[in-house]
Amino acid sequence: MRAAIYHSNRDVRVTELPVPSIGPGEALLRIESSGICGSDVVEWYRKRKAPLVLGHEVAGVLEAVGEGVTRFKPGDRVVAAHHVPCNTCRYCLAGHQSTCDTLRTTTFDPGGFCAKVRLPAINVDRGVFVLPDELSFDEGTFAEPLACAVRAQRIAGVRPGKSVLVLGTGIAGLLHVKLAAALGAGRILATDVLEARRAAAQRFGAEAVFDGRGDVPRLVREANEGRGADIVLVCASVAAVVQQAFRSVDRGGTILIFALPDPGVDVPLPLYDLWTDGVTVTSSYAGPPRETLEALELLRAHRVVVTDMITHRLPLAETPRGFALVADGRECIKVIIRPQE
Repeated sequence: MRAAIYHSNRDVRVTELPVPSIGPGEALLRIESSGICGSDVVEWYRKRKAPLVLGHEVAGVLEAVGEGVTRFKPGDRVVAAHHVPCNTCRYCLAGHQSTCDTLRTTTFDPGGFCAKVRLPAINVDRGVFVLPDELSFDEGTFAEPLACAVRAQRIAGVRPGKSVLVLGTGIAGLLHVKLAAALGAGRILATDVLEARRAAAQRFGAEAVFDGRGDVPRLVREANEGRGADIVLVCASVAAVVQQAFRSVDRGGTILIFALPDPGVDVPLPLYDLWTDGVTVTSSYAGPPRETLEALELLRAHRVVVTDMITHRLPLAETPRGFALVADGRECIKVIIRPQE
């Protein structure tokens, strides 16, 4: 089968790999659509693991199931999670599934940018979900990234009437804008350094958008009746953006770190100001099964519409072009790879 092997953002090689065999409790998934995630082009994180087959936003058809699998059958349309929690450790039982050792070590064999993947037994048991008939495979690829946003906004406390500032409107930031609107947030504000992304944020539900290189704290207050935002979602991996968050949040508000600077980059923390103003600083990572189910329902009910986010649909042979597009960020929002084309 064909697979796209990642060496770097500018070095993705399409080659042949054997189709993985499955054992008891496992399944073989024929990938129909696989989304390129913003995290796929974070080279400090990816290159140290290269070469490998990336791709974790997948939707497809189960081609075979192993002995003992009763919940699914060949021919089922599904989405699958590459990271799944054990649901039994002290972290899972405390509601912190993203810190579970199992979640941090589970994965696909070999990865979503190929024709077929083996789903390990624990993934089949806890991380495979039927794709609703109302959704296309392309829409199904959004279940994973939307689940991450659902978890983050639950932690941050997004709810009706709360003002939300999204700092950085790449793929993840734009999903946060759409989700905040779907959850009934009040005034939604957004920033980015790219004009095309700012325009997309406005189309997708932001009431006001600003150039991220400007005086963001001042612009936020001018657009928000003199106050900072109740909730600030940091979706750009730049230290200066984190500093903007500290100066743009309202008293009693919450800052959630969704994207973070490279390892070794320190961000000064204005502890006195945060303490005086009663600001909560928190973070979020991954989208456990509960959030994946919620994301699928939001997609099925068209509470969050994602078809207008897809700018490129490419065959597997053009995966190198897809990575270049996402790494550059100026000409795309969401790039979908279709391995069967």
